[in-house]
Amino acid sequence: MNKNRLYFLIPLLIIILSGAVLLSLGVGEMHLSIEMLPGIFANKDSMEYGVLSQIRIPRTLLAISIGGSLSLAGVILQGIYHNPLVEPYTLGISGGASLGVTLVIVTGINSLGMITLPVSGFAGALVTIFLVYFLGFRRGSVSIGRMLLTGVMISFISSSLILFLMSVTEVENIHGIVFWTMGSLNESNSYMVNGMVAVSIISLAISYMFTTPLNALRLGNNMARHLGINSQQVITFLFILTSLLTGTCIAVAGVIGFVGLIIPHISRIIAGTDYRYLLIVSFLCGSIFLLLCDILARTIIFPNELPIGVITGITGGITFLIIVSQPKLKIKIN
Repeated sequence: MNKNRLYFLIPLLIIILSGAVLLSLGVGEMHLSIEMLPGIFANKDSMEYGVLSQIRIPRTLLAISIGGSLSLAGVILQGIYHNPLVEPYTLGISGGASLGVTLVIVTGINSLGMITLPVSGFAGALVTIFLVYFLGFRRGSVSIGRMLLTGVMISFISSSLILFLMSVTEVENIHGIVFWTMGSLNESNSYMVNGMVAVSIISLAISYMFTTPLNALRLGNNMARHLGINSQQVITFLFILTSLLTGTCIAVAGVIGFVGLIIPHISRIIAGTDYRYLLIVSFLCGSIFLLLCDILARTIIFPNELPIGVITGITGGITFLIIVSQPKLKIKIN
């Protein structure tokens, strides 16, 4: 990949993201044009300012941070596992988080406060992370194949337990479970929004410190060791980092699929496989994708709103099929 092209690509993605942000702030039941924004921010007592500050800005920030985080987690996991089908949810994290939320809703603990759902989702994700790592640990080292299989099995078990709980609970609880598992960016709690933004930026900064090991792992674990890279430690650390990042995303917004699967492949097609550029491009592309999907979810059946997970599933699935069917657009990891 030509470096000059990459230097042009990243600013272009930032410009596209900025345009998507302005579109997201303006679209809705109350239309707000770009020209109106300075006056709205100057008059903090207006209804328009309340709509921006309490609904649209938090939603936009969540779309950027969660979209970028899921894509970042996906591109790292696909790299360390050398598998194009791995995504943040493949390791069972979404299943564990969903099971935790389902238990809270069925038992009625969620009535204690809104924070109980994110906390239970994150707790379920943590339990899954521990199980995947513990069961994947064999003979003093982590087995990538065992971790993947363990994650898939945990997903199946969690899904079965969720269906069981839904079959024995009240109808009102079923609606809450289904709504949460389809994903939503309707979180207005400033602490959770700011926390998600901070976690995404910190995770991007930390992962960028591992660009050299990630590039070495493209050659295989054995070759990476010959280059002086402790592949086991790198894989373990990045697994924990991406898992915690994914768990945070799920805790805040529920399950939003396909972002961590399809965006890393698109990023490799346009930016190559060098992680010095791939991490940033993937983060930006994920932010743009989820932000545009959120805009579509809010407008396609206006004034009603579709769950964002439905939009990401449809658009992501179609895009993935297009990539697979085109011989020139090869899915690649190395």
